[in-house]
Amino acid sequence: MNIRDLEYLIALAEFKHFRKAADACNVSQPTLSGQIRKLEDELGAVLLERTSRKVLFTQAGLTLVEQAKAVLREVKILREMASNQGKDMSGPILIGVIPTLGPYISPIILPNLQSLFPELEIYIYELPTNELLEQLESGQLDCGILSLSKETEPFIEVPIFNEKMLLAVSSQHNWAKEKTLDLARLRDKEMLMLDNGHCLRTQTMDYCLSIGAKENRHFKANSLETLRNMVAANIGIALMPELATRNLSIPSLTYIPFADPEPFRSIGLVYRPGSPLRLRYERLAKEIQQIIAGCE
Repeated sequence: MNIRDLEYLIALAEFKHFRKAADACNVSQPTLSGQIRKLEDELGAVLLERTSRKVLFTQAGLTLVEQAKAVLREVKILREMASNQGKDMSGPILIGVIPTLGPYISPIILPNLQSLFPELEIYIYELPTNELLEQLESGQLDCGILSLSKETEPFIEVPIFNEKMLLAVSSQHNWAKEKTLDLARLRDKEMLMLDNGHCLRTQTMDYCLSIGAKENRHFKANSLETLRNMVAANIGIALMPELATRNLSIPSLTYIPFADPEPFRSIGLVYRPGSPLRLRYERLAKEIQQIIAGCE
């Protein structure tokens, strides 16, 4: 048994499919399948129920997967400790970013971070909140940049900035000429929203419920760009994070700021408790905070 075997097992548990797991591990399907069988032989236990349609884990297999994740987390800590010998800001760093933030913050911060820390190899992975946190917990990611929420509380949270929410309306909408808008005016209005799986949907729902606005159940978007285009077509109105409204001039679309109290979401960097690379993540969050502040 070796570390690579455990990575194969975890990938198979994630994808429930031999070919997809093999692709994720950059090996052939026969290689991955053969190593899993060798692992079963070595342990003297059946880990999988193999059918023509899907992969099912036995109870022994599920138990081993959880233990394998714990082992890999410890291995990652050892590697981090080795790479942290006087080199806080060098080497690879794997950062997860949520889809409602990644396309808009990455072009702002990456050039600056690469200039500040030329020896830091930054890898960005755009993932929904639940997947990001799962991969962070399992050690597949080093840290994440996302909207802080109840789900992020088990991790170390480093607040970076509060991102205001604006109201996106069509230029044909009655409110298109408004300079600011009182949040209470959304009462009884139908709002276009993102689909399930986006933390921004949950936050939007919270604001809507607090003021008596309603969800437009005829349409759900899977991305902010789809939401933006539907608003531009005068299908409805939607809350939009401020970064997603910058440097995007669409004649048929207007963004209206809210009067106090302004709705916002808290953006922060999260990492695993006990990580030996704490100073690296804290420094990274501080620099991102300064970069964003300089753009306001």
